[in-house]
Amino acid sequence: MEEAKQLFKKLKIHTLLDLALITPISYNDTTLSTSLELGKINTLEVKVVDSSIYGGKLRVTFNLTQSGRRLSSTFFRVSPYHYKLFEIGSQHVIQGKLEEYKGYLQMSQPKSIKQIGKITPKYKTVLKESEIAALIEMYISEQNLYNEGLDSKEVATLMHLHFPKSMEEVYENGSLKKEFIAVLKFVEAYNHLKKLRGKRVDFPALTALKGKIEPLIERLPFSLTKEQNEVIAQIQEDLQNEEKATKRMVVGDVGSGKTMVILASVMMALPQKSILMAPTSLLALQLYEEAKKYLPSGVKVALVMQGKEEGEYLEADFIIGTHALLYKEQLPDASLVMVDEQHRFGTKQRASLETLVSKGDKKPHFIQFSATPIPRTQAMMESELLDVSLITTTPFEREVLTQNITKKDFPNLLTHIKEEIAQQHQVLIIYPLVEESTEVPYQSLEESRGFWEEKFENVYVTHGKDKHKEEVLLAFREEGDILLATTVVEVGISLPRLTLIVIVGAERLGLATLHQLRGRVGRNGLKSWCYLYSNVKANERLIQFTQTSNGFDIAKLDLKFRDSGDILDGTIQSGQKFKWLDMSEDEAVIHRAKNRLSLHT
Repeated sequence: MEEAKQLFKKLKIHTLLDLALITPISYNDTTLSTSLELGKINTLEVKVVDSSIYGGKLRVTFNLTQSGRRLSSTFFRVSPYHYKLFEIGSQHVIQGKLEEYKGYLQMSQPKSIKQIGKITPKYKTVLKESEIAALIEMYISEQNLYNEGLDSKEVATLMHLHFPKSMEEVYENGSLKKEFIAVLKFVEAYNHLKKLRGKRVDFPALTALKGKIEPLIERLPFSLTKEQNEVIAQIQEDLQNEEKATKRMVVGDVGSGKTMVILASVMMALPQKSILMAPTSLLALQLYEEAKKYLPSGVKVALVMQGKEEGEYLEADFIIGTHALLYKEQLPDASLVMVDEQHRFGTKQRASLETLVSKGDKKPHFIQFSATPIPRTQAMMESELLDVSLITTTPFEREVLTQNITKKDFPNLLTHIKEEIAQQHQVLIIYPLVEESTEVPYQSLEESRGFWEEKFENVYVTHGKDKHKEEVLLAFREEGDILLATTVVEVGISLPRLTLIVIVGAERLGLATLHQLRGRVGRNGLKSWCYLYSNVKANERLIQFTQTSNGFDIAKLDLKFRDSGDILDGTIQSGQKFKWLDMSEDEAVIHRAKNRLSLHT
């Protein structure tokens, strides 16, 4: 048993189904051939009738027991063992690829088989053949597979794969049977979901939260969308539960109105306090401005950032801050903790905010928000660890025209930029690099800035390593015409007058990143344009991107074009890729696996 544990460790597997999913790469079949098949491996009963040495090679002539035909074989690497083995008159079962030359049967370098009628699976793992075979023999049984929650068809498929009685059971026209692949997809999804579910740990909440949202809703100068209302209702149900602290992730597309969901959550938490952590001071400031604007006047809001505080945070009902919050001597007791753009924080940072306001084993309700749409398939997976809400629609129609352009379109682009600036609109130009590089066939930010600064007024420049980027973005928001930047503006800043974005070297970026960048324009319903500038002919990926505006569809495209894109990268915890499951296509399979899991646990 201890030895098996060590082998499991070597294989980096944790469950019985992990083992069952290590499928054979091929089989060694010693069943006697019933007929002669040219060009294929045959297993034949023979008798040696002649042998001779020619140029260091051994030539053996066999008589086929079944048909009486002659077959000649040549052995190139010869040892005394071969001469002894193939003595005239000796009988064998030989295996090798059967060919025909001028009417004569030939088999080059055949193997003499000791055990007939056995099919041995071959596995490719870090273990020795004998070790993996022993593990499969020991653990993969019908009963064990039924105990994992598989049905009879799935159990039979896995048993056929590991212990086939004939090759026809497993292969059809030389490939694995289609129905076997369908089963392997399901088992892979089911096993992964089962492992995720095992990792979820729930804690009791500090308290149930039952505040009313009506005072906020009545003040709003617009109506919430159907999806916003649905997500708010889900959160309302979460927060009223005292036995289980909420763990929810709200994923909204660019401009889907997540801020309103945040503010509604603050209202539900009253009279208890809420804390929200944002990744940059710019986002924190923006949320603070919106909270002050929309929350009823009786709700006290405070802002905590490095070197800047507004409002008395110990007294406030809603505290918004950057990770500077984590270094405060004391934080008030908060029953609701929220994190915006959660993927920008490390797991430790997210957890430490939660821990700061926990009491014993009681935890605050915890909601994370993300503006990076994820494929529905991933949302289904993630929801085993935490509850997931998707907001896929926007509060108003965003009219953004996306086009691929090249060098020849540059004069027209300049004209368009001048027209937008004349209407008090703003323009954003994204460069792939800050400084010149021989690796990248595009001008860098530094090389191009002279051109724009000479031709236009109010040109602002910033990039990822710029210590003052947040001040530059704020100044640009108020006074700028053109902003030259790298992808630093990807997340979150609201620039209401921005109507035109040019992305230089667009083919170099993932679709998710392009979508985030495009999300900077047209935030307030102004007609807007996104130009993808490239020196290369627009590829299928970019063409499809120009025709798709929904972030969740983009995430699915990203999976399709990039072997899981920069979202999921198709890996399971231990880093192995899904072997059978295709995250961009197999939504129905994951759905079935989730339903089965609910029945089985």
